[in-house]
Amino acid sequence: MTDQHPNFIQSYFHGTKASLSVGQLVVPGKNANYGERKAKFVYASSNLNVAIWGAELAVGDGPGRIYVVEPLDTIENDPNLTEKKFPGNPTNSFRALAGFKVVAEVVDWQGHLPEEIKTAREKVDLALKNGAPIIED
Repeated sequence: MTDQHPNFIQSYFHGTKASLSVGQLVVPGKNANYGERKAKFVYASSNLNVAIWGAELAVGDGPGRIYVVEPLDTIENDPNLTEKKFPGNPTNSFRALAGFKVVAEVVDWQGHLPEEIKTAREKVDLALKNGAPIIED
């Protein structure tokens, strides 16, 4: 038997380099974190580590940022991860067509080691150079 917590609200995290404010909307149509094209969906995860990778690997200047966000409408499992790389949804990654609203910023998070970020960034850059889409809608 599992405990049911009717007042529990799932937290979602969005990692980016964009500077956002509480109440601001994160909506599709802007450049994707990896800069390859305009995003049709906005992505978030209930796993903070996944959001940290998003913030660290996002293109752009400035520090990576992590926001606590809430969906504006329905969300779905992120098929880029759940169907292609990890059956099910162990990364707790989701996407929303309507986007998310920023409700807070996570300011005290610990990133990955510089060598890990460099290796991951090289893999993303190589995939983009070889024409592999990082995000498939």
